[in-house]
Amino acid sequence: MEQTSTERDADAPQRHHERDDDAFSALYEAHADRVYRYLLSRTPSVADAEELTSRTFVNAFTNLGSFRGRGSFESWLMTIAHNLLANWYRDRGRRPPTAPLDEAMSIASDVPGPDSELEMQELSRRIREATAELAPDRRQLIALKYVDGLTNAEIGRRMGRTEGAIKALHHRTLRQLEKVLGPAPP
Repeated sequence: MEQTSTERDADAPQRHHERDDDAFSALYEAHADRVYRYLLSRTPSVADAEELTSRTFVNAFTNLGSFRGRGSFESWLMTIAHNLLANWYRDRGRRPPTAPLDEAMSIASDVPGPDSELEMQELSRRIREATAELAPDRRQLIALKYVDGLTNAEIGRRMGRTEGAIKALHHRTLRQLEKVLGPAPP
């Protein structure tokens, strides 16, 4: 009898202990996108999210022996990501790192400058504020769709609604956000 992807995922930590070289690769493939989206939604840049995602999987690989299977592997992995994120903010003191002026002068002119980064940070802040003002079901929809990357059908199952109802709610939510934020740039 063939295993489902959930059963294979549940067995992967055990297979890793048995030296199945592909087991951890399978875990990475199954969970990297979710970990990355979680971290990207909570860090100021793509580079920071990529670095923390990488560190999450290094820590998971190093500490796989401590995974006891009491909860899901994904929950354990997301806990590692959350703890790394908390430590990262604590270590940074919530201040962006600074570079020597000579290094800044050598940046190629086609690389987005600080203005672009500031604009993206400002847009992210405005989106977070606008999303915080949404009704709870609309906030949940946005999180499930854009942070967790679920389809409308999956969101419908989680929220106890039909796929069509989710599409309609999504459309109304985007229109509401557009009224607050203005139209999306071309």
